[in-house]
Formats: sequence, C-alpha cells, structure tokens
Amino acid sequence: MKTGFVLYRNLTKNDLFHKIMSSVCRYKNIGDFSGRDQEKEKEELAEELFECIRRLVELAEECGFHGNLWHCFLADLLVNDENAYSLSCEQRGEPAGTITEAVRQDFYYLKTLFDLDLQRMASELEVPELTYILNYKRDERSGRMYNHRISGRICSLAQELAEAENAEAMQAITADFYKRFGVGKLGLHKSFRVVHDESGVRIEPIRNIAHVRFDDLVGYESAKKKFRDNTDAFVAGRPANNCLLFGDAGTGKSSCIKAMANEYYEKGLRVIEIYKYQFQDLNAVISQIKNRGYRFVIYMDDLSFEEFETEYKYLKAVIEGGLEKKPENVLIYATSNRRHLIRESYSDKEDEDMHTGDTVQEKLSLAYRFGVTIYFGRPDKKEFQNIVKVLAERYEIKMPLEELLLKANQWELTHGGFSGRTATQFIDYIRGNGE
Repeated sequence: MKTGFVLYRNLTKNDLFHKIMSSVCRYKNIGDFSGRDQEKEKEELAEELFECIRRLVELAEECGFHGNLWHCFLADLLVNDENAYSLSCEQRGEPAGTITEAVRQDFYYLKTLFDLDLQRMASELEVPELTYILNYKRDERSGRMYNHRISGRICSLAQELAEAENAEAMQAITADFYKRFGVGKLGLHKSFRVVHDESGVRIEPIRNIAHVRFDDLVGYESAKKKFRDNTDAFVAGRPANNCLLFGDAGTGKSSCIKAMANEYYEKGLRVIEIYKYQFQDLNAVISQIKNRGYRFVIYMDDLSFEEFETEYKYLKAVIEGGLEKKPENVLIYATSNRRHLIRESYSDKEDEDMHTGDTVQEKLSLAYRFGVTIYFGRPDKKEFQNIVKVLAERYEIKMPLEELLLKANQWELTHGGFSGRTATQFIDYIRGNGE
C-alpha cells in the first residue's frame, strides 16, 4: 500500500494506522465488485471497521482523547514521531532548506487523511457506529497514558490540523507545536525512570507524579531560594552546579525535586530518576539526551553508600573526571541523609595505613563534586507548630489552635519527631477523621 510519506514513514509501522488505511483502500475499491461479491466485500469491510472503532475507542479511554478520534489518533502519531524534521523543529524551530521541502509531501498526504469523509463512508457501508468516533465524549476520569494536560494539547492540535486550509498551514501548525512543546516522550512528559532489559537501556515516562509545588513546602525559605537560584540559572542556559540536598529525613528534600519537575516543565526542564544499581547505565542515558532541546536533571533519591559498595565510582566519573565532558544540558541532583554520601569509619583514620589521607579523600571526593550543597534540618518545636498551623489553614481545619497544636505535639511523639513529613501526616489524619 503506497502511503506517500517520506520523513514520517514510521507512521505506517503503526498497526492500527495500517489497518485503518487498508479499510479505506478496500472502501475506495468496492466499486470493482458487483452483486453478491460486493455485498460480501461490504460485510467483511464492516467487520474490519468495527475492529478499528473498538481500538480507537480504547485508545481514547487510555489517552483521554475526545472529539474526532481519527484526527486525535493522527495528531498523536505526529506528536510522537521523532524524525529529522520534528527534532530540528524542537531544537531550532522550523528548518530551512531541502528538509522542509521533503516533508511538505508528507503533509500533502496527511491533509488527505484528515479530510477523509467518514460520515459518507458510514452511510454507504451501513455502519452508523462509525460516527461514534467523530464526536467522542470522554469520561473525565479517563486517561491512563496521558494526564489531562497532555491529552488536551493533542486534542487541540488535532482540531487545528483539521481546520487548516492546506498542507502548508498544517506543516506550520505542527512545526510550531514541536517548537513549543517538543516531540516524543521527552517532550510530553515531566519525569522519567530508567529501564534496562534485553533490548537495552530505555528512558520511560513516569505518568503520575505528585502535584507538589514549592509553596507546599512550608518554611526552608533560604534552602528553597538556593535550590531555585541554581535551577533558574540552569534552565536559562547560565552556568549552574550539580546539587546535593542533604539533611534529616522528612524535611522536604524529595518534595523540592517533585516541585521542580512540576514548576519548571514549561521552561523545558525534564527529570530522570535513576537508582545507584543503575549507575553503570549513566553514560547510555546521557547519550540519549545530550542532543535534545531540553534541560535534564538526573535525580538520585536517598543517595548513600556503604563501605563495600563501589557504584559511586561510576557516578564520580560521570559528574567530573572522565575524558568525555558532561553535556551542558545535563545536571546531577541528589538527596541524601548523609553529607558525605559514603559511610566513613574510624578505621579510615587509624595510623597503620600509611596513606590514611588518601582513603579519606577517596570517600569525600564524590560529595565534593556537587558544587551546590543545601542543608535541610529538622525543625524545632516552634517551627513544627508553624508548619502544622499553615497546613491547617490551607485545608480549612476549624479545630481551635490550642487543641490543634496539643494534638500535633502528641502525634509527633509517636510518629518520628519534628519534621515536615510528620506535620503533613498529622494533618492528613485530622482531615481523614473529620476532626
């Protein structure tokens, strides 16, 4: 089946796209049959269309699409197709030269696909169910693959492309989308995890990230400012440092990272979470992101090493020390309860080792590679009570303040002591029990 695509040939590899186009071709050739043969062809084609309808509806529920599902499906394919043209648009805007001329043919063909008269097709084949996909109304709770922000953008793009006057206008609309929002999974999603299986090292989206904002972290104003100043410089393309957030448990270190992923997404920042057993995959991860038009924070949560663990040497080489320079669009952010990351022991300082200083420096050298270190300390009683008070006001808890603080003090005695996490858990308990 001839498709007419040059740079967007990956679209034809999609099984549903192939099935729908096969059905369209059969529909256009149905006049070649007559009598009973034509009736049989119509019946078989109707069965094919029912399968296509089923799959488009399932896709809509999975992705949260609405409106014309055929157009949304095509827009989704365009948004996720990483080719020479789409990646150029993402990084620099629509390119000039032969590549733009070559892709124009693709948009001429896409225009014919958007203009397919499915209403007429449904009528002639006596498949009224085909009209279900022309004005689909979704359940607001649908969307396992995309959140509403992403699905909304794809549906809006689908509508704009359907209303475009010609192929040139469609190309301009698509190029602008790539420039503003990016292409593929790295363009659509905020945060990612690393997967290593038989096919190699992959970066996979984290589809549901907690909607934490910096304002949700009560207190720590100095720490938050230092964190945001460094991140602001990074996303603006100015010099910035790798960042280590260290201190007591439950004090907001991980919350800062989640808030960063949410609040800096629109500025082109993406967060990739990696665990220490995956450090040997760091170079493979960086090779996949170094030439993309985004800023990446590689995030390591609760980073620390015991004496027998040597994975930190991979990290040292990547941060600073290897022959290959770390890309300018990549920084390392880590959280830890330990300032020096690697457990030290008194034996490191005993005199029988004539190179005691070397042993200590080897263990401290990883922490020294983080240019910005930010301390998150456990709040005192007054600070803890202020956190409780602010959270109670935010959630409109009507309990008298004196009673609220008394209960909060009783709660912290058996729930880990003074910390922002303890205060949040206490407020959640109060909200959940209707007090």
